[in-house]
Amino acid sequence: MFGLKADWSLDVHERYFTIGDYAGGEARWCPGCGDHGILTVLQRICRDEQLAPEMSVMVSGIGCSSRFPHYMGTYGFHGLHGRALPLACGVKARRPELDVWVATGDGDCFSIGTAHWVHAIRYNMDMVVTVFDNGVYALTKKQTSPTSPRGFKSNTHPRGALLPPLNPLTVTLGITNASFVAQTIDWNPVHLHATLSAAHKHKGLSFVRILQRCPVFSPGFVSDPQNDPSQILLLNHEKGISVDKGLQRLFTNNREHDPADLSAARNIAEETSPIPIGLLYHNPDAICYDELSSQGVDMAVTDKLTALNSVFDRLAV
Repeated sequence: MFGLKADWSLDVHERYFTIGDYAGGEARWCPGCGDHGILTVLQRICRDEQLAPEMSVMVSGIGCSSRFPHYMGTYGFHGLHGRALPLACGVKARRPELDVWVATGDGDCFSIGTAHWVHAIRYNMDMVVTVFDNGVYALTKKQTSPTSPRGFKSNTHPRGALLPPLNPLTVTLGITNASFVAQTIDWNPVHLHATLSAAHKHKGLSFVRILQRCPVFSPGFVSDPQNDPSQILLLNHEKGISVDKGLQRLFTNNREHDPADLSAARNIAEETSPIPIGLLYHNPDAICYDELSSQGVDMAVTDKLTALNSVFDRLAV
């Protein structure tokens, strides 16, 4: 100890996270599944934003998409079928400091989870909701989903789906207090990355529908727009999803759209040919329920017990 200064201290370097810090188990989706690309993009965003893994949580329900928490090196919650959104809302209500991501599918969200979908949009709690829409129940081996095209042959409708598909965009845009509604595609990682990055930066619930390939059970769901970019309508605006000129040249159909215009967003959402991608609607002033539900989370245990006992005292007979 002779000769050493008594006031020395170690220099602690700031943590830096790499892609590997966000890697969980080995992804076991089918080869060619669009989920692989979505996973890579989301891990890149976590790396780009340097989100601490222990301060991030991935919540899911049931389905191929809902295996996401197993493949992320963050906290995760693999919930029940259709219950991803109330679980995520519960996490955000009591742990508002966490980055909350939701992975759900067209069946998980738009069928058994419909009521939770509607109310989660209205609550507008700060999280990113990614809906992997492949137009089929794939995990259970090809049943008709709410977004299956009419005539789609499945194990539940071997002669073809009888009803026209649900339009998730028009439904979401019809819900009070919606604040961020976007659509993108899994086979263009540039647009996918730009969309999810913008969604993460938004304060409120970001609803992102991702048209996703399922080469095994619904290979024709998005094959035409995938092979023919002219079947895609790219939405452009200075307040929308920022993309480079190369992407604009790829998609020959471009349209200027102000995402603050709800009426125009609803009209665009009605269009299915060409398929719109980009930010349809953005309202940064929408009320965030987690700012209300998280009040009191910093109370001391003794204060909570005092408040609880005072309520019980009022009920005493």
